[in-house]
Amino acid sequence: MAVAEPRDLPARAVPVVWGNVPQRNKNFTGRESLLEKLRANMTSDGMALLPHALQGLGGVGKTQLAVEYAYKFSHDYQVVWWIPADQAALARAALASLAPRLGITGATRIEEAVSAVLDALRRGEPFQQWLLIFDNADQPETIRELMPHGPGHVLVTSRNHRWHSMVDTVEVNVFSRVESLEFLRRRVPGIGEVDARRLAEELGDLPLALEQAGALQAETGMSVDDYLNLLSRAATEVLQENPPSDYPVPVAAAWSLSMARLRDQMPFALEILRRCAFFGAEPISRELLVLGRFVLDAPLRDLVADPIMMSRATRELGRYALARIDNHRRTLQVHRLIQRLIQDELDDDVAARIRDEVHAMLAAATPDDADAVERWPDFELVVPHVGPSGAITSRRPDVRRLVSNVVRYYYNVGDTAGSLALADEALAQWIDDDGGVENRGVLELNRRKADGLWALGRYEQAYELRRTTLDLMRRVLGEDDEETLRITNGHGADLRARGEFKVARALDEDSLSRHRRVFGEDHPETFQAANNLAVDLELTSDYRAAYETDEKTRQDRLDFYGRDDNIQVIFSMNAVARDLRQLGLYLQARDLAEQAYLLFQDVVARNVLRENHAWVLLQAKDLSVARRMAGDFPAALELATDVHERYVRDFTANHPDTLAAAINLGNALRRTGDLDRAASRIEQTVDGYRRALGDGHPFTHASILNLAIIQRQIANRTGDLGRVEAARTRLQAALDSLEATVGRDHHYTLTCASSLATAHADLGEVGESRALGERVLPRLAAVLGDDHPHTLMCAANLSLDLRSQGQAAEADVLLDDTLSRYRRALGASHPDVAEVEDGVRVDFVFEPSPL
Repeated sequence: MAVAEPRDLPARAVPVVWGNVPQRNKNFTGRESLLEKLRANMTSDGMALLPHALQGLGGVGKTQLAVEYAYKFSHDYQVVWWIPADQAALARAALASLAPRLGITGATRIEEAVSAVLDALRRGEPFQQWLLIFDNADQPETIRELMPHGPGHVLVTSRNHRWHSMVDTVEVNVFSRVESLEFLRRRVPGIGEVDARRLAEELGDLPLALEQAGALQAETGMSVDDYLNLLSRAATEVLQENPPSDYPVPVAAAWSLSMARLRDQMPFALEILRRCAFFGAEPISRELLVLGRFVLDAPLRDLVADPIMMSRATRELGRYALARIDNHRRTLQVHRLIQRLIQDELDDDVAARIRDEVHAMLAAATPDDADAVERWPDFELVVPHVGPSGAITSRRPDVRRLVSNVVRYYYNVGDTAGSLALADEALAQWIDDDGGVENRGVLELNRRKADGLWALGRYEQAYELRRTTLDLMRRVLGEDDEETLRITNGHGADLRARGEFKVARALDEDSLSRHRRVFGEDHPETFQAANNLAVDLELTSDYRAAYETDEKTRQDRLDFYGRDDNIQVIFSMNAVARDLRQLGLYLQARDLAEQAYLLFQDVVARNVLRENHAWVLLQAKDLSVARRMAGDFPAALELATDVHERYVRDFTANHPDTLAAAINLGNALRRTGDLDRAASRIEQTVDGYRRALGDGHPFTHASILNLAIIQRQIANRTGDLGRVEAARTRLQAALDSLEATVGRDHHYTLTCASSLATAHADLGEVGESRALGERVLPRLAAVLGDDHPHTLMCAANLSLDLRSQGQAAEADVLLDDTLSRYRRALGASHPDVAEVEDGVRVDFVFEPSPL
C-alpha cells in the first residue's frame, strides 16, 4: 500500500479532509464550559495522547456537543472524520473509507484499509493534526481496537459508564437553567422569561425534551399554559400506561404532544415516522422510504410514490424536531430515544406489521448480486439498518436473501469479521426458528460462511462446514440444484487445501458436466467450474489438459464479455500463461503474462480493481516466475520483491498466496546470487506451509526442494558437506512423502527425485545419483515430454554422472542431443543452456500453483 508524502501544513480555516460530520445545529446553545474543558483536556501535555469521551444519559446532547466541537475547532485540524460507532461493521467501514483521503492506495479489504489508516494516523503521515469522532460507542470492547494512537485526537460519545476506566471522560448532564432559557429564547422567539423558566422546570432541563417543546410551540403558536397543561396530562398518562425504564419521562411526555400534533396536521408524516422508528439510528436514505411504493399497502403505498407528499412529510418531521433532515445527503435521522418511544407506543401486532414492512423495503433496496462492484453503493444505503431493524428475525425468503447478500457484501469488501459475525447471528436465529439446518436459506448462508472461513485461512473449519453442507444440499435440494453446484466449487478448493488433488479433480470433473447441464455452456458459473477443473489438472501434472481447458475458458469468457480487458478474461489469460510455463514453453508464457500484466495495470488505472487485488497480485507473481524461467533474472527479482512486499502487507503471513510469493522471491534471490537472503526466505516458507496446510500437504514437502538447492549451493561455496547431507536427508523424506500422497509419477515427485540425485552427486555418491537419474528420466519424458526443460535438466545431469563413471561416449551422445533440444526450446543464450554447456548441474525448483 502506498502512502502519500507527509505534509507540514499550517493551521487552516478549513480542514484538508472533512468527512461524514453531521450538519451544524443552528440552535446549538451554551455548553461553553464543557467545550472549554474538552479542549483543554485534548491539548494539555499530560492528556493530549489519550482518547477522550463525552459520557451521559440519552437525550442530553452528547452528539450535538461533539458536532459543535468539530466545527468550532476545525481550524486546528487537518483531518476531521466522523465515525458512527454503534455497530462495529459500520465503524470499520467508516474508518476504512478514510484510507484514500490519506493517500493510501492498494488496500483491497476493509481489514487492510483499517490497519493502514491506523498506522498512518499513528505515524502522523501525511497529517499530524487529526480528529476522529466515534459517535454512540456504547460497546467499548468492540471499538477500542479501532481507535488510533498518535499525534491527533480521538473523541467518543457514549451512554456507557465503562469508558470512565478507559479514557479521559467529560460528563455531559442536562442543561444548566441558564442554558435552557437561552435555548428556548432562540428556539421560540418572543417567549417570556417566566414562561421559559416554567418550561425548563417541567422538562427537567433535558435538551431533547426542550427541542421537542420548542419546535411544537414555534410551529403552532401554542401558549405555554396550554402546552404545560397538555404536558402534565401526557406525563401522567406515560407514567400510568407505560412507565419508561430507559428514557426520561419529560422526553416521553414532550414527544407525545408533538406526535399528537403531527397526527392532526399530517397523518401521512406520522406513518413515515413510525416506519423510521424501525430502521437503524443512522441516517435513512429517502430512496429507501420511496421503495415503500413496491411493498406497502394502499393508500400509504400511493402517498410514498408521490414526491410532493414525501417532501411535505419530511418537512413536517423536521419542523416538529421529530427527525433531523439533511437535504444535501437526502436523508432523515430519528434519535434512538424517539425510535424507542414510537416502538413502545405501538400495539405488538402493529409494531410487527411495520417492522415487516421495513424489512420488505430493505429487501427491495438490496441488489441480488453482491459480487457486482457497481451495485455496492446500493448496499451502503442498506447495511446500517440490517442489524437494528432485526432483519435476521424475519422468516420471509426475500428478507433472508437480503441478510445473505449483506453477508456476501461484507466478504467482498474485505470485512470478513463482519461477514462471519452476521452469518453466525443469522444462522443461530434461523436454525432456532426452523428447527434445523435443512432450510434453503440456512444452507446458502452456511456456504457463504465457509467462504469467510477460507478467506481467514481457517481451512479445516471451512472444509468441515462445506462438506456437511454439501451433503445436506445434495439430499435436500438435489445434486443439480444451483446452490449445490456453487458449494461444490468451493469444496474442490477445500480438498486441494488438504492435498487431495485427485479427489478434487474427480469432484470438479463431475461438477463441470453438471454445470453445463444446469447453467449451460455459456454461463459465468460454468466458466468458473471449468477454471477450477483446470487448477485440478495442473495440480495433478496434466498440464496439456489444463492448458486446453483454460484456453477454452479464456475464449468463452472473451466471447461472453466481448472485450479482452474484462477482469475475468484477463484472469483466464494469466491461467493460460501459467499453463504454457508448466508445459515448458517459457518464452511464450512470459510474452502472454506480460500482456496480461499490462491489461491488469490498465484495469487498476481505471479503478475497476485496486492495485493489491488478489487477482492482480497473483498475475504479477506469475509474471515474475515467467521472467525468471525465461532467463531475465533482474526483472524477475524486481517484480518478485514488490509483489512479496504487497502480499505481506495485505494478506496473512501463512496465506498460500503469500507463501507462493515468498518462494518466488527466494528463487529469484538465488538466481541473482544472494544465497543467504534466499535461504532465509525459503526456510520461512517451509515452516509457513507446515502451519498453513499441515505436515502432510504436498506443498509442504515440495517446498523442501527449494531449500535443499540453496543449502547445497551454500555448501559448495563454503565446503560444508554437512549442509549437503542435511539436504539429502530432507529430500529423501520429502520424496517418500510425495510418493505416498501424490504418486511416484507426479511432477513434484519426479522433481524431488532429480534434486535428490544432485545431492547424491555432490556427496560423491555418483552411483546412487546415476541410478536415480536413469529411473526418473523416462518418467519425466512420459509426464512432461522429451523437450520439456525439466526432462532436459535431468538428461544433462545424468550425462555428468555417466562421464564421472567413465562412460564418456554415452555421455557425449546424451549431452549433444540434450543441448540441441535445449537450444531449440529456450534459445542458445538462456542461462540454463549456458550452465549445461559449462558442465554445471542444473537445479529443479518448486513453483506452487494457486489452490
